[in-house]
Amino acid sequence: MVEDNQIKAQVSPFAIREGEIKTFDGKDGYVSMNQIVHKINIGHITDIHFAILELVNQFEFITSRQLYQMLQIKGIDPKSQDKLNNKLDALVKSKILTRYYFTSDEGKGIYRIYCLEKMGKYLLNSKEIECKWQPSDNTKPVPMIKKRLAGNQTLIAYLRKVKAFDELVVKPSITAKTAGKLFKATGGLVKLTKNKKSIQFVFEVIRREPEWEKKLVEKMRLYQDFYANFVMGDSGFSTLPQLIIICEDEKHMAETFKEIVKNQVEIPQIKLYFTTDLRQNEETLENTLVEFKLVDGKYKMENIELKLLGM
Repeated sequence: MVEDNQIKAQVSPFAIREGEIKTFDGKDGYVSMNQIVHKINIGHITDIHFAILELVNQFEFITSRQLYQMLQIKGIDPKSQDKLNNKLDALVKSKILTRYYFTSDEGKGIYRIYCLEKMGKYLLNSKEIECKWQPSDNTKPVPMIKKRLAGNQTLIAYLRKVKAFDELVVKPSITAKTAGKLFKATGGLVKLTKNKKSIQFVFEVIRREPEWEKKLVEKMRLYQDFYANFVMGDSGFSTLPQLIIICEDEKHMAETFKEIVKNQVEIPQIKLYFTTDLRQNEETLENTLVEFKLVDGKYKMENIELKLLGM
């Protein structure tokens, strides 16, 4: 598998492309549970297939490359990306997983997205693994799926590249008390621990979807509410978490910050940090965060060196 720092992409694969649609690439027709049980009994579906299933359940939408990295982290050797893809094909043909890709005016996307199917939920339930999947989950629109994929990439980068990494939560729930609303951080959460001291990073993914500016402001107002009314223990946090906004590219960071300032949705309780999809491909994450500082009456983008994010 190509290492992250060898990827030469100029545009994030998880950026929004004009006219993009989600295209079904799964299997039509009917597969019975008896057929699947037979495949398990004869060894065509094994422990590694169940490990894949658990990861898809955890992340909801995930690429084969992200699956490969997560299996390695769990100490499971997929042998090669091709061999993993063969296993994924088998799960799709058995309607345990399903698969999509994105198409736009620029052509067909270079990667496939995997998510659960009904049979997958049955198998997880048979092992007493919690699975909240329902068929409507697979109807989520392109921007929502791309936010999840960009969030996955960031969580996996912290897991692989940050020595202080402690744990992750894919879909953390946060309460805005005044609004009385429960919302999710689209990019997930990581807990970092060093010298018995911990800090939690909450990631919010912003995409250039239709009306993204309006959606950004609405989400930031919820974060404002959470931070302004925070007391120890709120939403499971012992201390104020650090909010990091994941943008599509360098220009998008500036665009996002401008919207935050223009609409007065800054968060005075913390420093607001930004990053991009492609910055997660760096060999070390020490220099991947950005802060906007007021210099001579103008905001200037500055890279923040954070030793905590080193190996």
